[in-house]
Amino acid sequence: MKLIKFKPNFTDNRGSITDLFYDETINHVTHIKTTDTSSVRGNHYHKKTTQAMYIIKGSLKYWYKQLGENETKCVLVKSGEMVVTKPNEVHAISFEEENEFIVFSWGLRGGKDYEIDTFRVDNIIKS
Repeated sequence: MKLIKFKPNFTDNRGSITDLFYDETINHVTHIKTTDTSSVRGNHYHKKTTQAMYIIKGSLKYWYKQLGENETKCVLVKSGEMVVTKPNEVHAISFEEENEFIVFSWGLRGGKDYEIDTFRVDNIIKS
C-alpha cells in the first residue's frame, strides 16, 4: 500500500493544476460513487493488477494486508489523496460518509475483464 498526498504543479488566482500521473499507460479508469455508508467494497486481491484509487469527494477507510499475512492494517484516505494497491495485496474499503473516487488500473480490471483477476477472501475489516 502506498498513500500519496498531492501538491499542485501550478497555482494562480484561478486555482491549481495537479498531475495525478505523468507519462503513464493506464488500462482502465473507473468512477465509483458510494451513497450507502454501511456498505463494504473489496475483500479481494488481484494477482496481476495494480490499482490506484483517487478520492474526489469524502473519505474512505482502506484495509489491507499482503496475501498470506494475518495482520490487517487500515489507513484513512481523504479527498485529494490516492492509495495504490499492488498485486497480491488483499484489500477492502469501508465508509463513514458518502464519497466518490476514481480507480486507475493497470491490468485486467475493466469492462468484460472486470472479474478475471479478482480473487475473493473472507472479510478483513476489523471493528
